Amino acid sequence: MRSNNKEDSDNMTDFRIGFGYDSHKFAPDRPLIIGGIAIPFHLGLLAHSDGDVLIHAICDSLLGAAGMKDIGTLFPDNDKQWENIDSSVFLSNILQLLENENWKVNNLDCTLILELPKMKPYIDMIVKNLAKLLKTPSDRISVKAKTNEKMGFTGHGEGVAAVAAVTIVK
Repeated sequence: MRSNNKEDSDNMTDFRIGFGYDSHKFAPDRPLIIGGIAIPFHLGLLAHSDGDVLIHAICDSLLGAAGMKDIGTLFPDNDKQWENIDSSVFLSNILQLLENENWKVNNLDCTLILELPKMKPYIDMIVKNLAKLLKTPSDRISVKAKTNEKMGFTGHGEGVAAVAAVTIVK
C-alpha cells in the first residue's frame, strides 16, 4: 500500500518516464541529420527545422516525462525563427526548462526505423553527441537502428521514424 504522507514522499527519489515519436519523409536537396550528426546520403528529411527525427523524438520524450507541452507547441513550424534551425537548439531549450524544475536525464533509449542509409557506422558518433548534448554519460544512452522489413513508409524508403524513451530524475 502506498502512503500519501508528504514525509514519506519526500524520502523517495522522484523519477519519471517519457516517450517520444517523430517521423519525416525524405526530400532532395536537404542534408540528412540524425542525432545531430550529418549522415552522408543523397536525401535529407523534409521539415521546417533541420528535420532531425531522432532529436525531435527525444525532445518529446523529455517534455512528456516532465509533464510539459510537445515540441510542436513550443517550436511551431509556422514560426520563421525555427526555419532550418539545428534541432539541438530545441533540445538545449528543453533541457533548460527541465533544469529550471531540477530535472536531469537519467537514461535514454532510442530506436531509428529506416531501410537506408545503414546507420551502424554512425551509431557511436550519435551516442557520443547525444551524451554531450544531454550532459549524461554515454553508457546511459542507447541508440539502435531497425528496418521495417519493407513495410510501411519507412520500409518503402520514403522516410525515417524514431522513438525515444527517457527517464528523468530530481
